[in-house]
Amino acid sequence: MTRLPDPAARELYRAILQQGGRVRLGEIRPEDEPAVRRLADLGLLVLRIADGSYSAVNPRAVGERLGAELREESARLLARAALVPDLLDDLAQAYDTAPRRTEAAGGIRRVTGFEEIRHLLSQLSRDYPHEALAAQPGGPRPRHHTADTLALSRGYLEAGGVERTIFEPSVCGDPHTVELARESTRIGSPIRVLEGPFTRTLIFDRAVALVPASADNAAAAVVEDPALVAYLVGVFEQQWQQAQIVDWEALAAGSAVPAVHDQVGRLLAQGLTQRAIASRLGLSERTVAAHIARLRELYDAETLFQLGWQMRGARTTGESGR
Repeated sequence: MTRLPDPAARELYRAILQQGGRVRLGEIRPEDEPAVRRLADLGLLVLRIADGSYSAVNPRAVGERLGAELREESARLLARAALVPDLLDDLAQAYDTAPRRTEAAGGIRRVTGFEEIRHLLSQLSRDYPHEALAAQPGGPRPRHHTADTLALSRGYLEAGGVERTIFEPSVCGDPHTVELARESTRIGSPIRVLEGPFTRTLIFDRAVALVPASADNAAAAVVEDPALVAYLVGVFEQQWQQAQIVDWEALAAGSAVPAVHDQVGRLLAQGLTQRAIASRLGLSERTVAAHIARLRELYDAETLFQLGWQMRGARTTGESGR
């Protein structure tokens, strides 16, 4: 690869120009000899044997030559790059036809061992790079996995994918997991929390899913049947709509985080419509309608207007009584 002059060589070249464009061999300091050799190799200095000196050459002429060399080198690299897929085609075919270290059972593959599961997840992240849905029960996340988790998420998102994750509410009491959720949300990977039991599930591109195949999660079932995967996607989407939106920034800063029910009530008291509330909170209108129905029962309100009026009055009274 053709290299341009480094800062030391550039500075020496300018110094030689200041001396009239020539430097005698006997005037070259030992510490400048590498820079002189570099300039000579590039053609910016030419040795005059007759008087034992180097003369500076116009950089424009040298630049044209170096540019031509770089273009030729680039053309060779592009030609080589075009051959790469063909050169690796036999390996790609071998990868596609190679047996996986899994056990087939009723159309569902089984993977055993934490290392095998992690290896499979890495493969699935590469093979299905568009969407990842994760339901992750089990309380606070392991501290030593945080850096790897964020790095994988960042790489997945930078490649154009999207991620959504569900945790259980207990993670809100763990500062380390709250920080993980805050950083994940910052980079564009939203996390919500869901009350009640739910199953660990990982779904990639709505085409393949992983669910536990043992109580200790040391074995996983790989689901590729379209009907089963579609069912799991439907379950996840329903859980996502039911899950609570958390302000991880506020929680990390020690602020109280209102539940979705309270957030709906606050926005309703501000005069927002059902559709506007759904858009603001990222919920379906049906979910917002369910929250409003519970609020109407709580405030014994017959109409939406009456509910908003009563809630605004309650908020005003509560604030003035502090």
